[in-house]
Amino acid sequence: MNLRTFWPQLRVALRVLLVATVALGVGYPLLVTGVAQLAMPGRANGSLVTDQDGRTVGSALIGQSFDDDPRYFQPRPSAAGDGYDPTASGGSNLGPTNPELAEAIAERRAAGASTDDAVTASGSGLDPHISPENARSQIARVAQARGLPESEVASLVEATITGRQLGYLGEPTVNVLTLNLALDAR
Repeated sequence: MNLRTFWPQLRVALRVLLVATVALGVGYPLLVTGVAQLAMPGRANGSLVTDQDGRTVGSALIGQSFDDDPRYFQPRPSAAGDGYDPTASGGSNLGPTNPELAEAIAERRAAGASTDDAVTASGSGLDPHISPENARSQIARVAQARGLPESEVASLVEATITGRQLGYLGEPTVNVLTLNLALDAR
């Protein structure tokens, strides 16, 4: 290679690198963030949930522990280490024949869990939703712990059920944080 052609080519390559870095490393993220803020600001900012006093208490997208408090509906078990640590997102990677998984499921069933999603963690380990059946199975415990009629707690559960997306995708779910905040607000 000739040094007289090398330096001009290097300058062109560095300019292309600089333009690409600015366009793709700064411009594109700003464009996508701006569109998200305009189109869906709540979701773009993490789907934060506030309580009746206006304090942020969590996200509608990430499950959280309610410390096995009988006054609250309990989420799915977390595979994210100790509690619902969002930095440890991921499944347990335990297969259906793994003795450790079978033992954990047996313990959860012995503790009174009756639905599949009450004994198994979600793929991310941080799922904020439970099935309507799981929520209904907890109504008696929550009503008794709060001194409320079961019918009142049941109506809150039914009011917080979210149907299938577009009418046919997925399964109906209940967001545990939303349901527990509705309980606290009454």
